[in-house]
Amino acid sequence: MSPENNKYRLEPFIGADGVALEQEVIFYKMNLDGTSEPGTTLEQMLIVSIARLNDLDKRFPCRENALAITKMEEALMWLNKRTENRISRGVEGKHII
Repeated sequence: MSPENNKYRLEPFIGADGVALEQEVIFYKMNLDGTSEPGTTLEQMLIVSIARLNDLDKRFPCRENALAITKMEEALMWLNKRTENRISRGVEGKHII
């Protein structure tokens, strides 16, 4: 994984067919001048990851899957809590701590 500010190039997963496709994840970026660049969010990545692991766990259930799902749900909860806090303080969407 090589980060380039808001862009991450993922190491390819080589499947049984031997084909390796590189992927890039681009996160939403707010610029200092108030403009923004489109992309995904950590919250969206967690939602997708939770859904994927829930699907895998239905087919191949195990304790490790359940624990990973719980931890990802907890991470999502804390990120949402952070956003709620920033909204209540009037600093959401601004470069202010």
